[in-house]
Amino acid sequence: MTRQHHWLDTLSRREVFGRVARATLGVGLVPALSHQLEAAADGTKPHAKNIIYLMMQGAMSHLDTFDPKPGRDEQGETKTIPTKTPGIVFGQSLEKLAGLSDRLAVVRSLTTETGAHEQGQYLMRTSYPMINSIRHPAFGSWAVHAMGKISKDLPSYVLVGNGNDHPGAGFLDPSLTPVPVADPTKGLENTKRPQYLSEKNFDRRLALADRIDRDFKQRYAGRQLDAYNQLYKDAVRLMGSVDLQAFDIAQEKPEVRDRYGDSKIGLGCLLARRLVESGVRCIEVEFGGWDMHRDVFDEMDEKGPQLDRAMAALLEDLEQRGLLASTLVVLATEFGRTPRINENAGRDHHPGVFSCVLAGAGVQGGAVYGQSDERGFRPDKDPVSVADFNTTIAAACGLPYEKEFHAPNGRPFKIGGGGKPISAVLA
Repeated sequence: MTRQHHWLDTLSRREVFGRVARATLGVGLVPALSHQLEAAADGTKPHAKNIIYLMMQGAMSHLDTFDPKPGRDEQGETKTIPTKTPGIVFGQSLEKLAGLSDRLAVVRSLTTETGAHEQGQYLMRTSYPMINSIRHPAFGSWAVHAMGKISKDLPSYVLVGNGNDHPGAGFLDPSLTPVPVADPTKGLENTKRPQYLSEKNFDRRLALADRIDRDFKQRYAGRQLDAYNQLYKDAVRLMGSVDLQAFDIAQEKPEVRDRYGDSKIGLGCLLARRLVESGVRCIEVEFGGWDMHRDVFDEMDEKGPQLDRAMAALLEDLEQRGLLASTLVVLATEFGRTPRINENAGRDHHPGVFSCVLAGAGVQGGAVYGQSDERGFRPDKDPVSVADFNTTIAAACGLPYEKEFHAPNGRPFKIGGGGKPISAVLA
């Protein structure tokens, strides 16, 4: 068997195991590294030990959110509001976040050449361009691979959203695939034994399945199959765990739910806070609908306040509970939108420059890094690549971003993509 053929065969098996991971809750993990996140004895600041990653799918407009251009024709109908950071304004729909700008690190000079949604989201999540010969791990999988589990029973990586086209664990262990939660109000589904099946009969079925698989397990024994077996064991253990209550946002007081809002991003952020509180290492929350080729200002009137309310509530809630000092919150999107307003009163795809935001553990509040030109068309100062941004996240988490990891085909990769961390926004 040639090396290339073996690698393709490995990819095929990993794809199967990735699906198994989603179906069986994907909670097993044998971390590749032993990583300590507490503050060092010499007084250095602690790194983030949890990550909440908010993915704005569809390419969020920078001019209407975190990098407006007041007084320019390109600004259109979106007015601006002052923030707590001197000289910095946000779009009018981000009123609550403007009042929390002293907790935010805004990067205004991200730039990429990738202007297609699927490829752009893949790049943002993995730090590497999408190619046919390999599937790269999402940042959350890298983080769990390096830092390990916190909770014994709960999964380490949860994806709140539909998960379409998500890279998952890539070439890493399939147990690092995020556990999907399609609807925050329903929590983690299919975790209860059917009513018609007694515990005794359930155990008998598990034993029978194990006997049926015995020959297969002996023939294909190895690390991947061990991970597959661990998934089932962890899934069964989780079914009886009281920790599953972490996924039930109905347990929150009505006034708390009201602070976050009843939108998808609001419910997703509330669930993310509950999961961090219960020991889930990384939570990614998807919020789509930012592909505003038409009626961008009307669309922003809906999407902007939903994001503003949810993220502001998340930051304040984490801080009140003493969790913001150990949790990094990331707001990301795949690229920006054109300064020019098109004939449909919308903005088109624009990878030339866009904005993302960091807050919480490992970063400085009140920081604004980089600058776009007067139109918001291209970086005018301190351009930042996707790899630079993700390496900054890695640095804020204390991850070994300079270390090379090797995929099964021998190719070297780095957490964050080998970029240079933005020291100006790191704590």
